[in-house]
Amino acid sequence: MRIGAHVDRADPLAEAAARKADLVQFFLSDPQGWKAPEPHPAADALRSAEVDLYIHAPYLVNVAPPNNRIRIPSRKILLEHAEAAASIGAKGLIVHGGHVNKGDDLQVGLTNWRKTFAYAAESGGLPLTVLIENTAGGDNACVRRFDALARLWDAIGEYDVGFCLDTCHAYSGGEDLVGIVDRVKAITGRIDLIHANGSRDEFDSGRDRHENLTAGTIDPQLIVAVIRAAGAPVVVETPGGADGQGADIAYLREHLGA
Repeated sequence: MRIGAHVDRADPLAEAAARKADLVQFFLSDPQGWKAPEPHPAADALRSAEVDLYIHAPYLVNVAPPNNRIRIPSRKILLEHAEAAASIGAKGLIVHGGHVNKGDDLQVGLTNWRKTFAYAAESGGLPLTVLIENTAGGDNACVRRFDALARLWDAIGEYDVGFCLDTCHAYSGGEDLVGIVDRVKAITGRIDLIHANGSRDEFDSGRDRHENLTAGTIDPQLIVAVIRAAGAPVVVETPGGADGQGADIAYLREHLGA
């Protein structure tokens, strides 16, 4: 079982060592910006590291809405990040499922997701697997509720698309964590990565506020059960820096026997 954390991009390998992590996830650019990622100064070390790498796309990426001013730049930056992530040997690129605006037809957003992967295929294909992550809030989200997830997979399932299951997002989004792995796999056929996060808020709150595993409103043993059932690599995106995340990693290892 490979377990790690989301860390600062400046020196991911040092951050991994500080947490005793098997893997790290990080941004390649400003998560709130549209700039293309620049070559990482430690690219050679990252490519040869024993630590597994995952890259998270900027938060503002949203390929779903009809608005060309959002959708087209989002598609462009997603493909740029896929190329940059592959260049350092990353195992996957995580991107939030996105949403359409109030009043828009959700099916338009799902179709736009399909167009994104079709465009990538026509351009020679993606250089690594994109992992779509479930989100916590919004009535117009593509991957908050699993009925929408099923519709999305109907649209994009023919492409090699992965899935990242976030425990905080699922819980805050109103999806019961009991039996969630079976429900997801019945739709997607796969779970490629787990974001193991506690929540500061109650079930179905719609709020995306992560907490350390033993301090939040989710029973940490339920998170352990999700990880055990999924059998996928794990990233904690919890607060507290190296100390807080290191404690969460140690808790998971102890209770998973990893």
